Amino acid sequence: MKGLLLPVLLLAAIALPAQDAAWNREHYTKYEFQIPVRDGVKLFTAVYVPKDASRTYPILLTRTPYSCAPYGVDNYRESLGPAPEIYAKEGFIFAYQDVRGRYRSEGEYVHVRPYITGKQGSQIDEASDTFDSIEWLIRNVQPNNGKVGLYGISYPGFYTAMGVIDPHPALAAASPQAPVSDWFIGDDWHHNGAFLLQHAFRFMANFGGPRKEPSSKPAPDFDFGSADGYRFYLRMGGMPEANAKYFNSGIPFWNEMMEQESYNAFWKARDLNPHLKALRVPMLTVGGWFDAENLYGALEVYRSAERLSPGAWNKLVMGPWYHGQWARDDGAFLGDVTFGQKTSVYYRTEIEFPFFMHFLKGAPDPGLPEASLFETGTNRWRRFDQWPPGDSQARRLYFQPSGRLSFEAPTTPGEAFDEYGSDPAKPVPSADKIAIGMSREHMTADQRFASTRPDVLVFETEPLQDDLTIAGPVTADLYVSTSGTDSDWIVKLIDVYPEDYPNPKPNPKDVEMRGYQQLIRGNVMRGKFRNSFEKPEPFTPGKPEHVRFELNDTLHTFRRGHRVMVQVQSTWFPLINRNPQVFTNIYNAPESAYRKAAQRVYHSAAMPSSVVVQVEAGRQ
Repeated sequence: MKGLLLPVLLLAAIALPAQDAAWNREHYTKYEFQIPVRDGVKLFTAVYVPKDASRTYPILLTRTPYSCAPYGVDNYRESLGPAPEIYAKEGFIFAYQDVRGRYRSEGEYVHVRPYITGKQGSQIDEASDTFDSIEWLIRNVQPNNGKVGLYGISYPGFYTAMGVIDPHPALAAASPQAPVSDWFIGDDWHHNGAFLLQHAFRFMANFGGPRKEPSSKPAPDFDFGSADGYRFYLRMGGMPEANAKYFNSGIPFWNEMMEQESYNAFWKARDLNPHLKALRVPMLTVGGWFDAENLYGALEVYRSAERLSPGAWNKLVMGPWYHGQWARDDGAFLGDVTFGQKTSVYYRTEIEFPFFMHFLKGAPDPGLPEASLFETGTNRWRRFDQWPPGDSQARRLYFQPSGRLSFEAPTTPGEAFDEYGSDPAKPVPSADKIAIGMSREHMTADQRFASTRPDVLVFETEPLQDDLTIAGPVTADLYVSTSGTDSDWIVKLIDVYPEDYPNPKPNPKDVEMRGYQQLIRGNVMRGKFRNSFEKPEPFTPGKPEHVRFELNDTLHTFRRGHRVMVQVQSTWFPLINRNPQVFTNIYNAPESAYRKAAQRVYHSAAMPSSVVVQVEAGRQ
């Protein structure tokens, strides 16, 4: 059905003193426990209990690999709960746990530890560690009301989703937010088999080193010796040279990734989505449309639970956010793009808090829809009774000669194509300014810097006569060839602002919004995986091939007078590691193996390259 507008609410300011460690110390007592789980390992858990013992409270639990510091019963957190300005005053028991093998917890740490079906005896996984921890907390931390809520963002979102599998009976509500779900297909380190170099390198350099014993101290920061990300990663060389030069093979999970180039048993075991069966815990999955890390995870966890647990209480929230922005600031803008309202404040007060209050404290049912989604372009919250909406229709935006883009299929006979050169030694940058780490802002950034390059193809519509709303998955459907034997194919969907679009007021960054080319969606397919992620195949030089891949869902309106643009390229650096453009194991390929290639994208009647969008009925 068509999405209905959420009512516009005036969000009253919450009268609370600025919450800090002193306020928490006044109102809560902190305890530290080593919670034993079924194999005898003890998990460090910090618990904050309200000093008012005249009533009972539900427990809000977060399990994290990022430390539940500060340590010591006299050292208090500055914030408690998902939105401290609300939850701390309302009153909950807050529990923060270092997961197995991290910081003060015992045991061995395993990245995205695989779920074990039919566990017996002392066999453990993250689901069992969650179950055992909840059992201990319910029995030993008072005054609790017998109900537990589980939540977390990113990696803690993964642990939250794992907690709903084989759940403890006291687990009454869970909210996996930007959860890691599949590290090969779409989350964090890989997109369709292509390696996210900039993000993976920076994360593993600081997080991935081995731990000798439980400790409250974080690993020392990696010294990059440069602030210029493009130059740093280009000088790094090939993937084996990067490991030898910087990690000296001392980052265990990096080494494992370099040994697993295809979608094999190692990666499949770390996909949590197939295990979201017979869901018994109400689950609110949250994500950001502009999350550079786990957009796929939020969408796929929701979809998998919907498919495998029909009839379960399973809802989706998507806002115009970077990774975790809904918990970190007011959500009014990202980079140069503004959203006209404090989207994070709305989410925290009108969606998340009522969800936990209802299921943990018996407050009235907030009547949340199946999907609460923010529509960018028009900048408004909408309600849907299913996602994607049932009345959206697949339409193809076809590539045309002379860089045109339209809903009309091409009629050119033969092998009409556009060609560009791809040089791994001079890759297309992923942003106009590149830091060492992957930027949040590149997800909405102006693409004019790329559209002028000869190694980027550009296709563009005429100015739209009416609003065009796309609601659902975006799919690249290409016919291509390469002079090499492998290639990456990157497709970007872009909203081109009109030349009379106003600049912001005030405008301290002197942003020029006239003609702005806002990235809406972008993704990559490592060409060798075009037919199978398990069994890579080479290209035959010069032979046209069909390459199809998802760019992830969106809910965006291209306003009247705007244009729709599609860019196609074969490098996106250093966001994506370079492809040597020869069929080989890229993780073993030295810099000397890299080759230039001539790339063709076809747009004839017989090979009609396009981007498939879901157009909402009555919104074009």
